[in-house]
Amino acid sequence: MRPGGDNVAAMLAARSIAVVGASDRPGSFGQRMAMEILRSPSSPAVHLVNPRLRELLGQDCLPSLEEVPEPVDLVVLGVPNSVLVDQLERAAARGDAGALIFGSAPGLGPRLRAAAGDLALCGAGCMGFVNVARGVRAIGYVERHPLPVGSIALVTHSGSVFSSLLRTHRLLEYSLVVSAGQELVSTSADYLAYALTLEETKVVGLVLETMRDVTGLREGLREAAGRDIPVVALTVGGSPTGRAMVSAHSGALAGDDAAWEALFAAHGVHRVSDLDELSDTLELFAAGRRVRPTGGRLGIATVHDSGAERALVADVADAEGVPFGRISAETRAALTGLLEEGLVGDNPLDVWGSGSGTEGLFTECLSTLAADDAVGVVALAIDLVAEYDGDRAYPLTAEAMLTRTDKPVVVLSNVAGAVDQEQAAALRALGVPVLEGTRSGLRALGHLLDQARPVPSAPPVEVDQARQARWRARIPAGLDAAAAFELLEDYGLRTARPRRVSSVGEAVATAVQIGYPVVVKTDAPGIDHKSDVGGVVVGLLDATAVGVAATDISARLGQRLLVQPQVGDGVELALGVVRDPLLGPLVLVAAGGTLIELLGRRSVALPPVGQAGAAALLDRLDVEALLAGVRGRPPADRDAVIRAVMSVSQLAVELGDVIEAFDVNPLIVGAGGAVAVDVLIVARRPQS
Repeated sequence: MRPGGDNVAAMLAARSIAVVGASDRPGSFGQRMAMEILRSPSSPAVHLVNPRLRELLGQDCLPSLEEVPEPVDLVVLGVPNSVLVDQLERAAARGDAGALIFGSAPGLGPRLRAAAGDLALCGAGCMGFVNVARGVRAIGYVERHPLPVGSIALVTHSGSVFSSLLRTHRLLEYSLVVSAGQELVSTSADYLAYALTLEETKVVGLVLETMRDVTGLREGLREAAGRDIPVVALTVGGSPTGRAMVSAHSGALAGDDAAWEALFAAHGVHRVSDLDELSDTLELFAAGRRVRPTGGRLGIATVHDSGAERALVADVADAEGVPFGRISAETRAALTGLLEEGLVGDNPLDVWGSGSGTEGLFTECLSTLAADDAVGVVALAIDLVAEYDGDRAYPLTAEAMLTRTDKPVVVLSNVAGAVDQEQAAALRALGVPVLEGTRSGLRALGHLLDQARPVPSAPPVEVDQARQARWRARIPAGLDAAAAFELLEDYGLRTARPRRVSSVGEAVATAVQIGYPVVVKTDAPGIDHKSDVGGVVVGLLDATAVGVAATDISARLGQRLLVQPQVGDGVELALGVVRDPLLGPLVLVAAGGTLIELLGRRSVALPPVGQAGAAALLDRLDVEALLAGVRGRPPADRDAVIRAVMSVSQLAVELGDVIEAFDVNPLIVGAGGAVAVDVLIVARRPQS
């Protein structure tokens, strides 16, 4: 159990509850709060507190918290902001385990945090929680009752999401649902840790604005991954506007998107882009059937009754990177034998011909696809609309498939608004997820496939202490160009190391020594991006060209120059280390060259990064087509890039605490390897 976890567990599974601010006024928050808590299926001991009342809802009502006879597991504070701090201090002094604050309590955060002492505290600014598995309802708004115990643990910063996902028509059933709010004391990490102690929890959903307890969050995600419990996460506040809104709403600094990406990639978290995708993905995982790992690359298989919708699904799947299983020639032939003349067996598959024998035909086609080793999951991709003639072929097909295969079987509907909810509910009750949208449904299927793939494990942390000490001593004083390239080479990167010169004549002489072609650059201090100021001239083939370039740069930017061997053509990438204020150093790989900021293509990881992790970084960057060779170029050395990423990762491990930013751009990758052409190193300022 995490530090303070005993109180969190006591609060969330409360056997005794004091309700301060309970009311007899019809329709009031205080009345709803008391009524909902009294409906807790576990029948905890509930003490209602209101100095004006002696009896409420058939129970004695106490005048103050001090009159509650013993310390309780949970104190629910439905009181005005003016007395919140005082009531919380009283709860802490009594030795109560936890407290819940619904209101946003503007300006009271620091005082409430101090008043809480050792209390676990849910909120402020939250909707409360429902521990369905242990039968506790700590909420102030009327929700469905009873709630069936399910397999999903949901922790959300958003109160609206809390209510929406409790009230959805989807088959989303929960072990625990927590509205975390401002997390003045207890955090999402605490709730995640508790959720993972519940044997009912098989899937976790997170809706997060920020990381308030990075260490705890990483521990929880690591445990979930180790137990093969899928974690599905939606983050908000990634855009400048979104960050401002998050800050205004909860006082949180929204997690930078790179930090979320690195954190989730390290622990195999399934990141979703909106609430529709979250709902589809949670429903899919909660249904229970998983893709069986085979060691090969598995894909989906879809069967359609529309050629246009088949093409639509293929287009969207391609755009979202969701693969179709590459079915065998035998499977294709078997499918073609089932279809009417003129239709061809393929994946995705259009079955519709004359419309006869729908149930049998669709069932056999889906069964044939499910039997193929390249298929991980099969989808009946039809619009599950109301059939006014009473035709039940599609739901009967989906039901039949549950006994034909042990692979996941789903219905994928393209028009959410047209889904017949009566048919959908019946299928969900049988264990067939109904995914309500082309893009969200396909992305959910992609997450199901991803869960079957192992997450690259981080290698053991190893430190070359002599090398670390050497560069720790040099970096804070600043590194010139020669020293920066020396650093790269010390960590195993190949470089085109430049030579410093201080005159045009020296530049020409140095170019002759290096051998043409060469590059001339400014070495003026304070210019981080030389190309932005015309401080780089490439492709210089003779002494005259070198003299012209050196003269021009010297006149504009000063006499300090660099002469560097020019590396041949290749794919330009960027490698680096960036510092996140919460997670620390992150390893970055990006599309490189002068357009790095404009292209915006990058992927990040938490160090240390091993071979498999470096390969995964490249996969997420999606540069395989470039590395494979385009327009007649030979394939680039992908393994050299992987080795370079691992070298930068090691640098981050050993020197990440003294480097604010580290940037190799470009790293030119050709058939003969990867060469660092330019480097920027920014030392961290001493921490006060």
